[in-house]
Amino acid sequence: MNDQSPTESAPHPTEIRDTLPDDLNAVENRAEYRFPDNSRRRIPGVMYVVVGAFVLVMSLVDTESSTLNDGLVVGAVVLVAFGLFSLLSGWRMSIDEQGALAAAGSAVGFAVGHASAQQVWRGIRSRPTWRVLCYSDEDPPLRRGLVLVDAVDGSVKEHFVEENLEKWDDPTT
Repeated sequence: MNDQSPTESAPHPTEIRDTLPDDLNAVENRAEYRFPDNSRRRIPGVMYVVVGAFVLVMSLVDTESSTLNDGLVVGAVVLVAFGLFSLLSGWRMSIDEQGALAAAGSAVGFAVGHASAQQVWRGIRSRPTWRVLCYSDEDPPLRRGLVLVDAVDGSVKEHFVEENLEKWDDPTT
């Protein structure tokens, strides 16, 4: 049964507003943000290896069971393999985005104005790497650079610097 009377109507859509919880409100929350460390991959990796190994051991101990069939054994082998990959790719990051920005500033050879860092992974073991795009500090920027900084040891893996080819329109005209 409808509790609203015919004269009452639903609130106007402009009156309904979404609000963020206090801990997610970026304007009011001044807590330091730390980028998640890649070594967290080790936790599920250990769980995958333990569960997969348990199923494999049970299949060897109880060969007459109808619940431990060949498909489950193949799944356990795949789970152990994926768990080992997770363990091997769980690098501990010693360089955060601020360190990557500093290393990129040293590598490009010009004073950096605007810059941004993005975490990517390189190689078969997914080694964490910071990809840093930076612009010179002139207005408008005359040069730009792309730098790959290893997040494990802080070394610059690659860097590329060029004249800024982007067209910057003058907003005052």
